[in-house]
Amino acid sequence: MKIKICGISREEDIEYINEARPDYAGFVFAESRRKVTAAQAAKLRQRLAEGIEAVGVFVDASIDDIIGLYRDGIISLVQLHGTEDDAYIERLKEAGCVVPVIKVIKSMELLALTEASKTVVSGANYYLIDSGAGSGKTFNWNILRPETPCASWLQSSGKQWFLAGGITPENIEQAMELNPFAIDVSGGAETNGIKDRNKIVQLTAMVGKGKAA
Repeated sequence: MKIKICGISREEDIEYINEARPDYAGFVFAESRRKVTAAQAAKLRQRLAEGIEAVGVFVDASIDDIIGLYRDGIISLVQLHGTEDDAYIERLKEAGCVVPVIKVIKSMELLALTEASKTVVSGANYYLIDSGAGSGKTFNWNILRPETPCASWLQSSGKQWFLAGGITPENIEQAMELNPFAIDVSGGAETNGIKDRNKIVQLTAMVGKGKAA
């Protein structure tokens, strides 16, 4: 199982990330208190340790903006939180952005898709299941247990998935029981809205060991 620490915005955050060694570090380019500019992200990316993949988080962004970040070597994955569809992803790839794409599906949308037996954004490489667009709130994780229709839908999609939304050191073990491809943490790695070195180290260690650190 892998872990992504999202919302990296300060040089101190990069130091914590480099120490903890999660699999992914997320830079938010959408409107958020954690938003970074391309220039800020470039500076942070230069200090990111080798082997940690940089994820760019976007909401209905300009394809040109994403391409620029990719070509400048700032991001190595794209995470889409908006209304982006297969046509959008195809245009992105046609423009030369050949990185893996993570498409967010809100938990309520997942339930509706499951009930209607519909597919969504088949051009994405991964799905990310969240309660909302970076809301930092948990949802009813029971809908993702192995025996549920949602779990069957995800399995039939053939795509690996990330789990996000309100994950903290206190509940990460319950999240891990659902066996996602990766755990995605942002606010749960913070104290008073600032990335917390101890929490980042603890969360990364817990996923790495599969148990409490």
